[in-house]
Amino acid sequence: MHLGALFIIRHVLTSASVRETARRFQLSPSTVSAAIRSAETELAMKLTERASGELVTLIASGGVLEGLEPITTAIGELCQFAGQVGAGGIDEAWAARIPVKIVAIERFLEVADQGSINRAARRLHLGQPQLSLQLANLENFLGRRLFERQAQGSVLTEEGRRAYQIFMAISQAWNDLKSAADERYRRTARSLRIGSIIPTGSESWVARCLGLLVSEWNARRSNNAISLVSMTADDLREALKSGRIDVAILDSVFGLESFRHRELLQTDMVVIAPPHSTQTSVADLVAAHAICMPSPRTGLGHAAMAFSDERAPNRRFRSRDITAADSLPVIVDLVANHGYVSFLGRVSAMPIADKVRIVDLDEHLPMSYHVAFNHRKAAADACAVIIAAAARITSEAVAKTDPVRESAA
Repeated sequence: MHLGALFIIRHVLTSASVRETARRFQLSPSTVSAAIRSAETELAMKLTERASGELVTLIASGGVLEGLEPITTAIGELCQFAGQVGAGGIDEAWAARIPVKIVAIERFLEVADQGSINRAARRLHLGQPQLSLQLANLENFLGRRLFERQAQGSVLTEEGRRAYQIFMAISQAWNDLKSAADERYRRTARSLRIGSIIPTGSESWVARCLGLLVSEWNARRSNNAISLVSMTADDLREALKSGRIDVAILDSVFGLESFRHRELLQTDMVVIAPPHSTQTSVADLVAAHAICMPSPRTGLGHAAMAFSDERAPNRRFRSRDITAADSLPVIVDLVANHGYVSFLGRVSAMPIADKVRIVDLDEHLPMSYHVAFNHRKAAADACAVIIAAAARITSEAVAKTDPVRESAA
């Protein structure tokens, strides 16, 4: 990391805008984005994400912003030290372009502490000419002479002592941030991160499957702790690609070509209707009730939208009274208590049969759930446990509702 990037990141986290930061510092948006990605890599955490086209700072970024405060204060002092100030304060465009890297600062401090370039080079396992060149470049950039070269070694000048105080503050603050990141990395490396589609509730096969996984995994006293997260199929694919999760349970096989994946179970799509509704056909149900279904970001929502577009192009499926929701518990509540209809996989609908009516489609529409995983052995092991758990949980329901020959794969 270089100081300019840290100055940029602090403003991005404060303003929550890449473009505003780029305009303020006269940089390209790609340069600002690159600074964010570099910091996320160094600190082993996600600081921002895109939501509806807007940049959103995540909760964890608050601690990073606090940790950056002493660094940006020291950068301001460095601007004054280098004469990069004006009537309005420090030259922010200059500060955002400071090319001095943290590693160069650490090497400067080592030379100052050792009082000798040769001794510092030996401790840093560097060549003396390389270290001398880095110090010369630092002096040239700041326009200040930092060391007096003497026969007995290198001694800080008065300006060098001022630079030492500034760089020491930066080094200490950065090491505090990095030590927290190193601990996060160790925890992440030990943990197995499982992502799944959003369960319909605690009684759903997804929730029970994950519960069995955690119970059996911990009973084995595995060295890898399990962490769980639920999100849409689109988000799960992106999380797999970025390495943020190791295993994903999805309601769609689309986009999994680059991952190892196995079919988890097969089912078919059904309509869930209010418990006291009387309509017997899908057409009558959707004509009489408002519709709420998962968004196309989910595999289930994508399949339901395709069904509605292909089979009922003139109905209200395409009108404004369709509510999209990526929370299955909310959808179930709307159906059970507020007169809506929706679509689910039969295997997900069966555990809530006491809350809603399950109505078959006029035409069989198959669905399948899949588990995808990365190269880690622990991920493959967890995948096997998930498949076995899904088979155990759904076998009784499948036996009772076998018109489509549902089976756990």
